[in-house]
Amino acid sequence: MAHEEDALEHEGAYQPSPGLAVAVPDPVQTPELPAHRERVTDQDPKAMRRAVRTVYTLFYLSVAASIWASIAYIIFPIESGNMMDIRNNNLFIGIGIGFALLAIGIGAIHWSKAIMSDKEYAEPRHPTRGKESTRAAVVQIFTDANEESGFGRREVIRNSLFAALVASVIPGITLFRGLAPQSSEENPLAGDPVALLSHTMWKEGTRLTHDPSGRPIRAADVTIGSAFHVIPEDLAGLGHDEGYLEEKAKAIVLLMRMLPEQINEAEDRKDWSFDGIVAYSKVCTHVGCPVALYEQQTHHLLCPCHQSQFDVANGAAVIFGPAARPLPQLPITVDDEGYLVARSDFHEPVGPSFWERH
Repeated sequence: MAHEEDALEHEGAYQPSPGLAVAVPDPVQTPELPAHRERVTDQDPKAMRRAVRTVYTLFYLSVAASIWASIAYIIFPIESGNMMDIRNNNLFIGIGIGFALLAIGIGAIHWSKAIMSDKEYAEPRHPTRGKESTRAAVVQIFTDANEESGFGRREVIRNSLFAALVASVIPGITLFRGLAPQSSEENPLAGDPVALLSHTMWKEGTRLTHDPSGRPIRAADVTIGSAFHVIPEDLAGLGHDEGYLEEKAKAIVLLMRMLPEQINEAEDRKDWSFDGIVAYSKVCTHVGCPVALYEQQTHHLLCPCHQSQFDVANGAAVIFGPAARPLPQLPITVDDEGYLVARSDFHEPVGPSFWERH
């Protein structure tokens, strides 16, 4: 009989005799919160005042560091070409920005740990939501949070935090000055981005050459469905100290060929292509990334940075993405030797559309 009961128990079907007592485990109890431990700043008013001073001092130090980063940009101009100025520019701007953000972070953490309310709260979950009482409770929560954090009460901390956050963007705004060269007697257009991007090395008769080899391209060598990365022939003669990268950044072109009947050209651009060969600026009109991906079946160009797409068969019009205008087209033809040449420069500025245009 005992063997039968053991077998039934292992099968999960064992039922104890009515006279046997079975121990039932107690349900799991929710653990209580530990006793609240007051911080030094809660016990000592002097410690609280020291903590407040520490926080707003850190925020004001952040302001000073942000201003220093902007001053360092002016004191050590990278335009001078002096290697020591370039090193000091990077070093002191980096130190200023880094310390500004670090001081904000440390100040915010010290504020939350030493000054904000340190009481523990526990509240049950509620299955309902959206009632007027719930909305009123949310408003009350924000009101309590403002009171506990001291954000509305401690004006010195609040104002110093605002000042630090506002000052932290000053170095970034200052650095925008370096996005375009400054005008000078030698280069008066350098301070005007629109004028700077309105002129490239392309001019009438300039041969289209392979990037980066500089080898001229014959029209007969461009097959249907192919795409070439192109630079002007004159670019090969420039050294890196003579603005090679700057000129190349403006003049880079993509050359493609399709069946002539597939191209929908505007009347005033009928002579801008040659036997189905078209050339468009490689600089995306969104933020200036290189448009480098060509899909020969759809005749679409894709910018890999933000996914703008341009339809080459329809004047490189934007068909998807954040770009605001079509890619500028380079008018081309062939010379007496069959090499592809430019008919002129671009008829509009290349590059991003956020530059002011007329």
